[in-house]
Amino acid sequence: MLDRIRTTHPLVYRHFRALDNGGEQLGSILAIDRYWEQLSLPVPEVLLDGGKMPTGVPVSGDFDIVYAGGTLGLLHAAVMAVRYGWRVLVMERGEPARTTRDWNISRGELLRLSGTGVFTETELDSLIVRRYRTGWVEFHASQERRKRLYIDDVLDCAVDADRLLGMAMAKIVSTPGSRIMGRTSFRACYRFDDHVVVEAEGHDGVQLRFRAKMLVDSMGIVSPVAMQLNGGRPQTHVCPTVGTIATGFENADFEVGEILASTEPAELSGRGGRQLIWEGFPAKGEEYITYLFFYDRVDSPNDKSLLNLFETYFRKLPDYKRPGAGFTVLRPVYGIIPAWSHDGSGCTRAVSDDRILLLGDAASLGSPLTFCGFGSMVRNLDRLTSGLDHALRAGTLGRDSLAGVSAFEHNVASMANLMKYMCFDARTDEPDFVNELMNEVMIVLDGLPPRYRQAMFRDEMTLDELATVMLKVAWRYPKILAATWSKLGLQGSAGFVKNIAGWAMATSTGRR
Repeated sequence: MLDRIRTTHPLVYRHFRALDNGGEQLGSILAIDRYWEQLSLPVPEVLLDGGKMPTGVPVSGDFDIVYAGGTLGLLHAAVMAVRYGWRVLVMERGEPARTTRDWNISRGELLRLSGTGVFTETELDSLIVRRYRTGWVEFHASQERRKRLYIDDVLDCAVDADRLLGMAMAKIVSTPGSRIMGRTSFRACYRFDDHVVVEAEGHDGVQLRFRAKMLVDSMGIVSPVAMQLNGGRPQTHVCPTVGTIATGFENADFEVGEILASTEPAELSGRGGRQLIWEGFPAKGEEYITYLFFYDRVDSPNDKSLLNLFETYFRKLPDYKRPGAGFTVLRPVYGIIPAWSHDGSGCTRAVSDDRILLLGDAASLGSPLTFCGFGSMVRNLDRLTSGLDHALRAGTLGRDSLAGVSAFEHNVASMANLMKYMCFDARTDEPDFVNELMNEVMIVLDGLPPRYRQAMFRDEMTLDELATVMLKVAWRYPKILAATWSKLGLQGSAGFVKNIAGWAMATSTGRR
């Protein structure tokens, strides 16, 4: 498989060829890249009426919940099995408890998982492989105006994601009646009045069926269930992301996390343009993680291929972190971080159906600006699991009831709308637009108490905090007013106002 890219992507070929599983990693990247092809194909029908289920394949097991997807779904499943006693089956098309990205979080936020009663503080502390003294954000603005904003207690702990998931998996399989199946792919879900039958395919091609009270979809951005429930438009915005866990950088600071950093104006091309942004986080030992990504509309003409972005990553990496003579790639990290713009007063995305619940990236309710799916899961895991436990015991597993068991948060939805300003548009934006705007935001945050910057980068902003920041940025950077029309338009502006109004109402009534 690697030979196919020897000439088209020579830098990817050189670095992936040195990996033991370079061909397998390339296959996973190409599988994610097929997401873009799916958007132009007829919407797949994977949720079907029980009367359409073919005969001849026996049911292989009975469970309370079947999870399709075994990354963030493992955390949810562990709580449902261990704390609430439900029989769960987790199916994963690859190896369970393996991620394609790594996770950073603050210790206080990570320890929220201990509130579920499934993980102890000692266990969670053992997952932290590196803690940073501080972190910073800096955008490529003019040298005399450029502001490097330092932020403490934000994304300052590197977490061994695979160990956390492995810990969750061990707790699941030790619970009577629960099971995990790797190399097993979801194919369809047949719904009956009082149960579902989930159809899957094993690694050997054998067709399998499992009966359950409901299906939880945690298949990520490529979920065919999310595609069907949202009419073939499961996301409005995306953040294609690639990077590596590597050793041998000459200028890596292992005491500091680089939360967001740009090194150049927007990259223009015949298809449009992208504002490329870097992240850099120390990991265990001498390992250092670097990411390259950009924010974009799903329907923009920009090249969003992860394979092509990886070639750009290796080409531009020396401009950000200098690989030394001993530079070695240990593992690639990659994915498409999804987002949904809620142009309304609440959750405007389908995240449930009768006996169906979307979770994690499949639900696309996290903010792609900073915290993504892992942070959203940590913040909401307790109420997500307690809410689903209540629905299961009450037998209220209809679409509307399950819609309330979601990770939707008004403040995160508002921040996701603001992400539109991070999407460079060559038709309306100057090449320095995103850098200049974000530099002004950093200047404003630097003049406010530390809680403002911490709240923004932990997805914890209150309505009055967001209003304060927005008004100060508008005062300093009047261009933002004209840009609002090009970025949001009439419908988007009206939707954002509705979103803020819904947030205000929820705040006044004590809801999320």
